[in-house]
Amino acid sequence: MKFNDGFWLLKNGVKPFYGLQVAQVKSDAQGYDLQVATRPIRHRGDTLGGPVLSVRVHSPTQGVVGVKIEHFASVDPYPNIPLFPDDGPIQDTTHTLTTGGLTAVITENPYTVTFQSPTQKLTEAGIKHQAIFDVPARWTLHNASNSSCLALDSASPETVRYINSELNLSPGELVYGLGEQFGAFVKNGQSIKIWNQDGGTSSEQAYKCVPFYITNRNYGVFINHPGEVEVEVGSEKVSRVGVSVADESLEYFIIYGETPLEILERYTRMTGRPAILPSWTFGLWLSTSFLTSYSTATVSGFLQGMKERNCPVRVFHLDCFWMKQYEWCSFTFDAENFPDPKAYWQRSRKINPYISQLSPIFKEGVKGGYFIKRTNGKPWQWDLWQPGLAVLDITNLEARTWYASKLKELLDLGVDAFKTDFGERIPHASVQFHDGSDPMRMHNTYSVAYNELVFNVLKERFGEGEAVVFARSSAAGGQRFPVHWGGDCESTWEAMGEALRGALSLTVSGFGYASHDIGGFEGHPPAEIYQRWVAFGLFSTHSRLHGSSSYRVPWNYGEEAARSMCKFLEAKHRLMPYLYGLSIEARIKGHPVMRAMFVEFLGDRTTHHLDGQYMLGGSLLVAPVLVGPEEETEYYVPAGRWTSFFEEGRTVEGPQWVKERVGLDALPVWVRPGSVLVLGPPGVDRPDYDYTAGVEVRVYELEEGQVVSASVPAGSGVGIAGEIRVERRAGAVRVWVSSGDVSVGRAVVMAGGRVIGAEVNSWSVIT
Repeated sequence: MKFNDGFWLLKNGVKPFYGLQVAQVKSDAQGYDLQVATRPIRHRGDTLGGPVLSVRVHSPTQGVVGVKIEHFASVDPYPNIPLFPDDGPIQDTTHTLTTGGLTAVITENPYTVTFQSPTQKLTEAGIKHQAIFDVPARWTLHNASNSSCLALDSASPETVRYINSELNLSPGELVYGLGEQFGAFVKNGQSIKIWNQDGGTSSEQAYKCVPFYITNRNYGVFINHPGEVEVEVGSEKVSRVGVSVADESLEYFIIYGETPLEILERYTRMTGRPAILPSWTFGLWLSTSFLTSYSTATVSGFLQGMKERNCPVRVFHLDCFWMKQYEWCSFTFDAENFPDPKAYWQRSRKINPYISQLSPIFKEGVKGGYFIKRTNGKPWQWDLWQPGLAVLDITNLEARTWYASKLKELLDLGVDAFKTDFGERIPHASVQFHDGSDPMRMHNTYSVAYNELVFNVLKERFGEGEAVVFARSSAAGGQRFPVHWGGDCESTWEAMGEALRGALSLTVSGFGYASHDIGGFEGHPPAEIYQRWVAFGLFSTHSRLHGSSSYRVPWNYGEEAARSMCKFLEAKHRLMPYLYGLSIEARIKGHPVMRAMFVEFLGDRTTHHLDGQYMLGGSLLVAPVLVGPEEETEYYVPAGRWTSFFEEGRTVEGPQWVKERVGLDALPVWVRPGSVLVLGPPGVDRPDYDYTAGVEVRVYELEEGQVVSASVPAGSGVGIAGEIRVERRAGAVRVWVSSGDVSVGRAVVMAGGRVIGAEVNSWSVIT
């Protein structure tokens, strides 16, 4: 929300109440409670009028300082973002506001809060940085909630009260995150609305809005509010980030870390970390597409064609039309197209929380009171997407049980996973929820509860570590229920860039995984875009071929496309010991598998603006190509001698920009110096296999005296089957299994831009 007209003036009619002076301070073991006056206190008479801000400054866990600003305090609103859902807080033994290297310094007159690391000031809430604003309703008409297609029933008051807080932006400071945003990766200069909307990947709207941002200055900020949050990132006052909510309280946490990964580790301790995923989910997903034929002959032909071309499909996904048109969701196969659904091979089904009034289960839902209601007690309905569509009331325990029972019937038929589509267009105006939840706070929260419901149905059936959803919408804390994909994009170079920026923005917002529609959703991609997107998709965490009105099987784009897919798919299969190890890291530490370059190279300022490449874990640099083979692509390689993953013997010495033409069957993937990669054996045709048998150990550019270890995952849960250690000393490189039962089929050492040795032993000395 913007309150100012320029820097000096306020918008016409806006009335501010700035926090100016601390009138009273109380302390306890965790922090301070401040009574902050919005007028100068010269004598007792000045305490008799005007709003007072109740400010709580405290440390909920190590390295984090929270600031909660309240105006009118009454019954606590709900729902709220669950804090520490998996791991408890880490308490400092000093019980001060110096916690894990982060210090908060409060001055009383003038009232300020400054946040410092051991070496520098990180940011501050300075003079007049916290305030209450009474805003004429006309200035709120363009808010995301008021301009939404769901706001037709709203009646705006004349004045809206906001709580606003600002933090300084230092020169050169950059802001990232705030969920899956498809625009510029660096958020400086942008107005971001934390309000989930179904707007595709080509607009300012987003499916997964998260009130958390991270900076290149060793801290992140988590705004602990589940409803609409408006963030002005240098877009109202160019040297401040302003955060505002139309509510009576606003709480934020400053999260310090020496590295971006440490910040994300602390943030995900607070909001939850991704569940461990079954290894089969990392394989190739193929869908029917959306508006196409789903016949048995079509699907069987696809699967046979993929097998013949050595592109094995691990998950086959049926989109909406597995149900009869106009009846979504009925959870019932269309009998005309699927006379024997149990005999129909599948792993995944598309569902959503919307129930058409033509669905055979609609009346059952109305009778049970299972849908969100208008304030007059009738079910909320509209005609967008499906006729007379109603929305499951996720706050109603009986409704959740009813919905879950429909899913369990599908599991009985052999379904292994669900694509939890939609969940963004949740009504907030003139509606009521079963448990009395605030509709404004439920709008974003709904997506998390929806994915949690479906995820837990799968976990109950298959066990811990065996559940997965393929979700489009989410919010803070939703990273606990993976996987998430980027929504509806076009089949263009530009949309491919949007998908990449969205994924990078999401994974610096606490999410471990990111996927997208390979080839684009809308339209039919030219062959060169399809092939480029296949390479990008198979070097993303999860890889799904999906379109709208056309299929995404490779031979539709030429047999060369199938050969390229085979190459990249085998590479992903072989990389599974490495990728599954990253999945364990995401579960235990909250580190994303797909990482923006600055996350790994904060000391290299060139990486701070990079949004066209990424690190897949800490060892692989991936640079998707967004141009045809006749044009040059350009990407950046940080310091050190990097080795091509695909082109044996090719190295590049960084830091430097690389400009080159790349064939359609190629993808720039570079291995970081000092890396040890454990690969599966050649020819593996699936992602779920024995990661301990016949592995290939690749050693890249170890320095003299360097010792590196690589864990070998068990392939299920977070278990580690063994460890391989590598040491370079006196020019010799030694590779050995230091723990566990791991058989090494081959060890390859690369140094000085060449392969200097390869042995077929589990105990090798290579010179």
